[in-house]
Amino acid sequence: MLFSSISFIYYFLPVVLILYFLVPHKQKNFVLLVASLFFYFYGEPVYSALMVLSSLSGYLHGLWIEKAKNWKKYRRIPLISSIVIAIGVLLYFKYADFIIENVNWLFGKDTSLLRLTLPLGISFYTFQILSYTIDVYRGTAQVQRSFLDFSTYVSLFPQLIAGPIVRYTTVEAELNCRTHSWKNCAYGINRFIIGLSKKIILANTLGELGRLLSESNQKTVLMYWILAFAFMLQVYFDFSGYSDMAIGLGRIFGFKFLENFNYPYISTSISEFWRRWHISLGTWFRDYVYIPMGGSRVGKIKWIRNIIVVWFLTGFWHGAQWNFIFWGLYFAVLLTVEKLFMSVIEKVPALIRHLYVLCFLTISFVFFNADGMGKVVENLKGMVGISGIPFINKETTYYLRSYMVVLVISAISATPLFTRAVNKLKTNKKCERLLNTIEPLVHVLLMLVVTAFLIDGSFNPFLYFRF
Repeated sequence: MLFSSISFIYYFLPVVLILYFLVPHKQKNFVLLVASLFFYFYGEPVYSALMVLSSLSGYLHGLWIEKAKNWKKYRRIPLISSIVIAIGVLLYFKYADFIIENVNWLFGKDTSLLRLTLPLGISFYTFQILSYTIDVYRGTAQVQRSFLDFSTYVSLFPQLIAGPIVRYTTVEAELNCRTHSWKNCAYGINRFIIGLSKKIILANTLGELGRLLSESNQKTVLMYWILAFAFMLQVYFDFSGYSDMAIGLGRIFGFKFLENFNYPYISTSISEFWRRWHISLGTWFRDYVYIPMGGSRVGKIKWIRNIIVVWFLTGFWHGAQWNFIFWGLYFAVLLTVEKLFMSVIEKVPALIRHLYVLCFLTISFVFFNADGMGKVVENLKGMVGISGIPFINKETTYYLRSYMVVLVISAISATPLFTRAVNKLKTNKKCERLLNTIEPLVHVLLMLVVTAFLIDGSFNPFLYFRF
């Protein structure tokens, strides 16, 4: 079930909200758990048991880790067990065929592929379970003795399918005691509507443009660049829109999820970009992989090794294809070079640094968008004009004119210009009263427009189902 669907917005969510706010406080987690299991079962009936078993494994390992804290020689055994089981399940369901294909190619074998369907959200809930068991081992989180509460944390439907990756320590206190208020509900509803609008109005329209350009038989250099730029914006509005919806829903139910995006396209360095993009994933790899390996507090060779390992894993996490691995290593190279020459880079004017970041990001999304390395090479050759294609033609001009307004609005919306303008206007009391009156009307109008898009059956993919 997608957040951006009529069934979720007008059937599932209202029923869950009514039941949730009718029951006593002690029963609210039970309602959330049942709703979350139904939400997951609706979209993934076959693998629903897998998520429950993964939750049970994480819960039991947490208890085992807590019990083993006084063991001197063997206290790491339950932690290692939890990591091996969680990663093993992820490797089997997400990467088995990739491994088999490459072993077949490397050794000339003919082993049959398993052709397993990728369980929805497995990358996200696996990392959440791992963060819990590792934090319990480190002593930074209290062990959860209620399986109902732990299962609610793992399966919480607002962030189950595509994050953000919510760590147990973030919601530890709120699982047992959280505040509900009209203010939180209003904020949550507004945030959900904004995220839904980003997804339906902007991301889907950009996705439709990308589909048309990809299917065109009259490619040009400019068309390849438009395709890369449109996809870069589509991914941002698709994923940040989903994060907005998750954060909004979480606030309605009393949870304060951390921000996952902070206008990443205004960055003036690749390092800054990754502090602003998919924040929950970046900080997860930082805290559970990079720092335990020594981070930057080691010799230069080991430090470079640490960066390569982290970004290899980051790319591999996104998908079982070589283009994702090269995408991760591409950023490993950029970040290494940037950190080695940061003293020189910082002297370059901010505008130049911003353009350099956008240029390299556009290329990175060519890796991200392609179905295999062959397609990556084809698209890059098209962008640099060595495919024997013209720079521009009538078809490219037609698409550019038709979608120019959407591209411009999307580009501006990916910056904090609108937010800053509204905040500045609110410093004036008259403007603030006017904006406070207009804001609910704008949200109602956005919901009407979104509903019209959904009823019309417009192009409505969700990119992160691929990962």
